[in-house]
Amino acid sequence: MANAELIRVVQHNMAHVEAGTIEQAPSVAQIPAEHYYDQDRFDLEVAKIFRRMPLMLAMTAELKNPGDYKALTAAGVPVLITRDQDGVVHAFVNSCSHRGAPVVNDGRGNTHRFTCPYHAWSYDQQGALTGVYLPKDFGDIDKSCYGLTKLPVLERSGLIWVTLDPKSTLNIEDFLCGYDELLDAFGFADWHHFESREVKGPNWKIAYDGYLDFYHLPILHKDSFGADMQNQALYYAYGPHQRLTAPNKGYLEFKDKPTDEWPQERLMDGVWTIFPHISIATFDGGGRSVMISQLFPGAKPGESITVQNYLMQDAPDKERAEAAHQQFLFLEHVVQNEDYATGLRQQTALETGTKSHVLFGRNESGGQNFHGWVDRLLKASDEELPALFREAAQAASAVPEASAG
Repeated sequence: MANAELIRVVQHNMAHVEAGTIEQAPSVAQIPAEHYYDQDRFDLEVAKIFRRMPLMLAMTAELKNPGDYKALTAAGVPVLITRDQDGVVHAFVNSCSHRGAPVVNDGRGNTHRFTCPYHAWSYDQQGALTGVYLPKDFGDIDKSCYGLTKLPVLERSGLIWVTLDPKSTLNIEDFLCGYDELLDAFGFADWHHFESREVKGPNWKIAYDGYLDFYHLPILHKDSFGADMQNQALYYAYGPHQRLTAPNKGYLEFKDKPTDEWPQERLMDGVWTIFPHISIATFDGGGRSVMISQLFPGAKPGESITVQNYLMQDAPDKERAEAAHQQFLFLEHVVQNEDYATGLRQQTALETGTKSHVLFGRNESGGQNFHGWVDRLLKASDEELPALFREAAQAASAVPEASAG
């Protein structure tokens, strides 16, 4: 079913190439400018979106072996993700049950035991409390009641989603709206994690707007890579998650070929976004690779942190590793010095309060859809979320319901 959907997307793309059209939203949308800087709005977004929606916090490529772990801070919450000896992934609040100190520093590693650096309480890969320092002095406790606080977690399509609310009842599969079946075609579970680095940026929505925007490519990036890039996009929405492709004349070579002869990697072209904070950009230079960007809100409305992760389908030899490193440096430069530098200037201008709203054109339906989902989720109660995502999954279609122009 997923492969059939990927083929329909290419066929839809080819139809627009031949017609010289793109899908367009019904009208131009106005987004209040204060949504990018208002403190109350920002606090609500962190609480209702980043601490309530599943977040893609790790990749299978980062935790391939039993005993591997990753510790990070997401939206202010310290998280520990582990893979136990049976290969099962677990997620916890990275906070000791004794006094709350993190049991391990942010980063990746491999271990069979986590020992809190404060008082040496220890936990196994499944989060169970296994040791209390000087128990005869401390006093009797039921260790089975004092394991690390578990978080909902799902490993799917070579990616690992975690919900930061330990009491959440939202099914992560419902949230994905079937989008994970399409992502599965990448085969990320067997890919190689090459490098990661952090980039500082503006408000998380300003940053995310850019990932949903081809309109700016030949303008903002004219001196780096964008001079010959198309400024048009076709958007395919699966609930809040969206895929972007440009009208691609190269697809026309497939027109007279059986669909089972279409190369799988070409079916995956474009930019894949996972709400609320992931962008997967595909590349093909000396081997298939992607940059997976993980976007997190910062300490205040005008700040964000993006973790850029470079994945390769195959582990590179020395020559390809150097080429990959140079490409990754180039991508960091483009995002930091072109996209986010512009976004930070935009942030400063909007924070003056002199502009009531910003615009998203009929050709920018991806941004319209994104902001619509942000608004929808801020208003939705916990009880309404499951039905909201199930309905979105049922409505997902390869061909957007919008007018062509």
